[in-house]
Amino acid sequence: MFLRKRCRHSSRKWQFLLLLLVLAFLLVMVTMLNPTPKDLSKERASWSAESIPNEGYQVDFGEPQEILDTQDSQQYLSMEGLSPFISLKEDELLVAMELFAVKRNHTKVRKGYRMVRQQSRKKEEAGQMQDSEFLFQSHLAEEDEFQNQTDASEQTIDGLEIYGFNEALSKQIPLHRELPEVRHPLCLQQEPSPNLPTASVVICFHDEAWSTLLRTVHSVLDTAPRDFLKEIILVDDLSTQEYLKSSLSEYISKLPGVKLIRSNRRLGVIQGRMLGAARATGEVVVFMDSHCECHNGWLEPLLERLASDRSRIVSPVIDVIDWKTFQYHHTMELQRGVFDWKLDFHWKPLTEHEKKVRPSPVSPIRSPAVPGGVIAVHRHHFQNTGGYDSDMTLLGGENIELSIKAWLCGGSVEILPCSRVGHVYRTGMPYNFSDEKAIERNKIRIAETWLDSFKHLFYQHDRLACLISKAEKPNCTARIQLKKRLGCKGFLWFISNVYPELRPVQDRQGFSGKLYNAGLGLCVVAVRGLLELSPCSDNINQYFEFSSMKEIRFGSTLELCFDVRHEEIVLQNCTKEMENSAQQWDIKENGMIVHVLSGKCIEVKKTDICLQKCNKGINLVWQLNHSYPLDMR
Repeated sequence: MFLRKRCRHSSRKWQFLLLLLVLAFLLVMVTMLNPTPKDLSKERASWSAESIPNEGYQVDFGEPQEILDTQDSQQYLSMEGLSPFISLKEDELLVAMELFAVKRNHTKVRKGYRMVRQQSRKKEEAGQMQDSEFLFQSHLAEEDEFQNQTDASEQTIDGLEIYGFNEALSKQIPLHRELPEVRHPLCLQQEPSPNLPTASVVICFHDEAWSTLLRTVHSVLDTAPRDFLKEIILVDDLSTQEYLKSSLSEYISKLPGVKLIRSNRRLGVIQGRMLGAARATGEVVVFMDSHCECHNGWLEPLLERLASDRSRIVSPVIDVIDWKTFQYHHTMELQRGVFDWKLDFHWKPLTEHEKKVRPSPVSPIRSPAVPGGVIAVHRHHFQNTGGYDSDMTLLGGENIELSIKAWLCGGSVEILPCSRVGHVYRTGMPYNFSDEKAIERNKIRIAETWLDSFKHLFYQHDRLACLISKAEKPNCTARIQLKKRLGCKGFLWFISNVYPELRPVQDRQGFSGKLYNAGLGLCVVAVRGLLELSPCSDNINQYFEFSSMKEIRFGSTLELCFDVRHEEIVLQNCTKEMENSAQQWDIKENGMIVHVLSGKCIEVKKTDICLQKCNKGINLVWQLNHSYPLDMR
């Protein structure tokens, strides 16, 4: 009896102990699965990016990685207060991420910046290409659901309106596209020196299309030797498109040697490039637009020239990628970069004399100016000579200012035939500028700083700039002091030694101003792109100029010229053709304006401005009067 009771008591004891063990195990599991807010910050570094994908920019960056984060509010950097000039280490990536602060039963999201280390460059290139193509196709797949509901023609139109090119077609082109070999055979025989300087490629973008941006990045990675390419620095100039946020951060994190800097305010191309140059560690900085494709061997010639003379500014030959078909068209005829008195950049073929004096068909081309799309400079020389003008805004004119400064301050400018880069020339300006006069203000700064006594020619040719300059009186003191400190020459030296064709041939009364018809006593006015007659006034739409290329031009920023369509005088984009051009005119001493191609004269019939056979009628007599008193300062 006693033994039976003892056994029953013993079994209950074991059941009680087993129950305690089960409860303890459950308590441990609950604690592990639901960490307290206090423990959350300790474990955050070990979390993978399996958080809600639409909640922010947190993504899985792969291994190895190191996320620098803290819960200390004093060390937390908000997006609103973060300076765009925050210091970055070479192997770090500045990305906007959303940090989660868990509080009991709900989650608050706070936005800020984190520093994320790049992956090791030891990852195999084959794996990189697979990852890049996979991510690219994944991005396209995410858009398919929407695109399938949109007509293909509407997609193309949307691309043109937003990006200025056929973005719908661009998305169908692989990121890794090999361009046809178009270099001169002598270029292929050149062997680069093994001791070339390293290069940092800075690409500034604002709401660039995903396909063109990444094709630019991969083109640089695929064609530039690893020994010479130190890094690619992407500067996000406050893009608003969602695909350029978390998706781009994830994509770039998988590309070794590529960094992403995000600005928390709109900088523009000029200041965005300056920001990228300040973060660069390569000996040479290559500024490149975000819609380019590079040839094999494009980088080495640029580095060779800068290695022998760091005061040079060099540029590749810029070939055309058609904005509509994305076909590659290489430049057949060697050209140099020039600018006119409006400080607008143009391409101009080499003269026969220039072709004869060149030692070789692949010798560097001495150029008055470089285009803005791709420019290579020695980093220390660029910084020591003032870089870009930091008071210029957004974009426009920076390549002209950089070129003039180089020539006048002891350097030189060259275009290298053995270096070739394709560039998508867009149909229009996709940016919505808050200030449409930004380009004019940049040109005013060039004129006030570098043109000396010739600046009145700029104001004579650009009436809008003249009005802005008088109203705002820009302060260029810092840039003028830089000019004196560097001991730069005057602009007369530039005209005499670098670009004598710029010497003014029309610096006299009668070649710009109102176009006055003596018969009717009215002036020609441009109204919404059409030419009409109205009473003469100081309206800027009545200002025309007769150029040295025998064009009658209109507008301060638009390149519109008198042209002929069905005997009617219309405004069309200037073609700048020298032979058999319908846009060339002769202004005779008797006041008649003769169309060079047809030999007919401009006449007014009622309210129409048209071509007629030349006669002595009073309606064929015109006066191109210089009517604006210019400040000769």
